[in-house]
Amino acid sequence: MAFDVAALAVLFEVLLGYPAALVRRIGHPVIWIGRLILFLDRRLNRPGFAPGRRRLMGVVTVVLVLAAAALPALALEALLRPLPFGLLILGLVGSSLIAQRSLHWHVARVADALETGSLDAAREAVGHIVGRDPQTLDAAGVARAAIESLAENFSDGVVAPTLWLSVAGLAGGAAYKALNTADSMIGHLTERHAAFGWAAARADDYVNLPASRLAGMLIIAGAALTPGAHPRHSHRAMLRDAPRHRSPNAGWPEAAMAGALGLRLNGPKVYAGVLTQDAYMGDGRREATAQDVRMALKVYRRADALMILLVLASAAVGLLV
Repeated sequence: MAFDVAALAVLFEVLLGYPAALVRRIGHPVIWIGRLILFLDRRLNRPGFAPGRRRLMGVVTVVLVLAAAALPALALEALLRPLPFGLLILGLVGSSLIAQRSLHWHVARVADALETGSLDAAREAVGHIVGRDPQTLDAAGVARAAIESLAENFSDGVVAPTLWLSVAGLAGGAAYKALNTADSMIGHLTERHAAFGWAAARADDYVNLPASRLAGMLIIAGAALTPGAHPRHSHRAMLRDAPRHRSPNAGWPEAAMAGALGLRLNGPKVYAGVLTQDAYMGDGRREATAQDVRMALKVYRRADALMILLVLASAAVGLLV
C-alpha cells in the first residue's frame, strides 16, 4: 500500500491544482498519454483490418499505453523514495493524476452561466465535461448533464486515481489514468472503435468497479453532512437504480447524487446526433436548475473531504504499524 503518496497527492491537488502555466509549458500527463493513444490508433487501427485483427491491435495498444505510463512512474518512485524530500516530489507528481479542483471549477462554470440566464454560455461550459451534444439541451438538460458529469467524474477522476495511488503507488495511479484516458478516446461503440477499443473499454470497466461503489457511498455520506440533501433517498436510489445503468460503474455515483438532490437523472441522451436509451437514476424532478448544480457541488465538496480524511487516516495508520 502507498497511502503516503496518495495522501500527499490529494492534499497538493486540492490546495494547488495543476497550474495553467505548467500546462502551457510542458502539458499534462493526460495530454501526453492522449498523444500516444492517438499515434497508436492511427498506426494500428487500419480500416482494412478485419474486426478480429482490430481487436488484437486494441489489446496491444492497451498493453503499450499501460507500460508507457507505469514503467517510468515505477522507476521514478524507486529513485525518489529514498531521498530526503522524495516523498514530497512523488506527492506533487501524483497530484497531477487527480482532478478535484478542475472538476469543481468546470461544473461551477455551468452553474454561473445558468444563473446569468445565458443558455449558450451554459451549453458551451457543459460541452467541456460531457460527451453528448450540448446544443440539444435546454436549461434543465444542461443542469442535469453537469450534475451527472460531476457524479461520474468524482468516481473516475477523483476516487479511482486516489484508490490506485493508494494500492500501487505512482505506477498504479499512472496506469489507471492511462487506461481511463484510453477508454475515453477509443472505448466507444463507433464503427472505427467498436473492435479496436474493446480492450480499453472492458479493462476500464473492471478497474473502476471498486471506485464507483466507494464514490457512491461517499456521496451518500456527503449528503448526510449537507443541509437540504437527502442521504436516505440517496442510498435507496443507488441500490435500486445503479444496476440498471448501461455502464457497470457510472450508475452508482449518479444514482446516489440523484437521490441526494431529489432529481431524476440519466435517461435518453443524444450522442453525435444519435439518440441512446438508458435507465433513469432517481425518481424525483427532471427540471433541474442552477440551484441544484450548486447543491450537487456542496455534496461533492463534503464527499471529497471525507475521501481525503479516509486517505489521511490510512496513511497515519500505516506510519504507526
